[in-house]
Amino acid sequence: MNIFKLFQIALTALTLNVMRSVLTMLGIIIGVSAVIIMVSIGAGAQQQVDAQIEAMGSNVLIIFGGWNNRGGGGTAAVATLQDKYAQMMLDQVYGLEAATPYVSGRSQMIFGNLNWSADVLGTTNDFFITKNWDLESGRGFTAAEMNSGEKVVIIGTILRDELFGASDPIGQSVRMGTFNATVIGVLEEKGPDARGNDQDDVAVMPLKTVRTNITGISKNNPNSVSYLEVKAGDTVNMAYVTEEVTNLLRQVMNVSATAERDPFRVLDMAETIESRAETQAIFNTLLAAVASVSLVVGGIGIMNIMMVSVTERTREIGLRMAIGAKPDDILNQFLIEAITLCGVGGLIGVGIAFGVTQVMETYFDMVTLINPEIVLISLGFSALIGVFFGYYPALKASRLQPIDALRYE
Repeated sequence: MNIFKLFQIALTALTLNVMRSVLTMLGIIIGVSAVIIMVSIGAGAQQQVDAQIEAMGSNVLIIFGGWNNRGGGGTAAVATLQDKYAQMMLDQVYGLEAATPYVSGRSQMIFGNLNWSADVLGTTNDFFITKNWDLESGRGFTAAEMNSGEKVVIIGTILRDELFGASDPIGQSVRMGTFNATVIGVLEEKGPDARGNDQDDVAVMPLKTVRTNITGISKNNPNSVSYLEVKAGDTVNMAYVTEEVTNLLRQVMNVSATAERDPFRVLDMAETIESRAETQAIFNTLLAAVASVSLVVGGIGIMNIMMVSVTERTREIGLRMAIGAKPDDILNQFLIEAITLCGVGGLIGVGIAFGVTQVMETYFDMVTLINPEIVLISLGFSALIGVFFGYYPALKASRLQPIDALRYE
């Protein structure tokens, strides 16, 4: 019999008892949709990681300081990193393109009757290199502004939108705490960082300006900074750079060879982000594997319903055989029904997966990426389940004797 005719017969048989068919397909529907959703979440997370690494650069180290208690009796702690270490690293570590010191604070920014609280970074022009960040408009800091601590500021796009709207902020004066600062530039839109913080909600100023007017100068360590960033060339081995930076810092900070730990931490951000992504991928794979179990459960349900169908249609089978149908025709008929049942369930599952991922992106701000290959694999796997679990009931139907089948009550 023509295979298209068999599919037509199979669809007719399934529509005769719609509720039973839907309940039978439920395991396949849930399994296919769950697998696609889990894999798409993992793919979306990896896409975000790739975008973050591309935006930040895969050859950036971030150095965080620790705290050394000097003296006794509850004396204040002193930050360990200093801005001069940036230039030392540039001079002594091969392959570095930039080294940037940072001091960080927060300030309320006011323009007219509008105000916005933003993170403030005090840094140098190397910021644009290590952060891989360009200006949308305006300019960077001049050497004179850096040396004298001029009250100039470069703002992110969120600050621009919140304070200035559609007007041009370049040259405008904004109130920052107890002083006014002139806007000299606007950063390109960057989006969230690896931790999900919005990088565009930031104001960048000369290091000396922030240290003098916002964070204050430490009495014990007036040249202290919050952290340092270094960027190496694309062809430089980051393991080598990490080792050289670590050794240099130990040397200039007089860290003893017997010290249990360093008063600083050196992080390869690309490696850190990728490690987290690998953990997320493993977790998503486990979830997808668990979701796949429902496909097997759905296959068992299909075998069960096909056995019931064979029993219910015994007289029909006998009649078809009596008018010339061969055992292979009966086998193909019921096998096609099982495959159709799984195929339709798989298609419904794909539709649900697309709908759920759209909801996740629209209402939960999640990034998902449905790969056409995983859709085809899921549909193919559901069809294979139909073949595997539908074969025995179909074989049983094909081995019925026409006389016995016609006599069946």
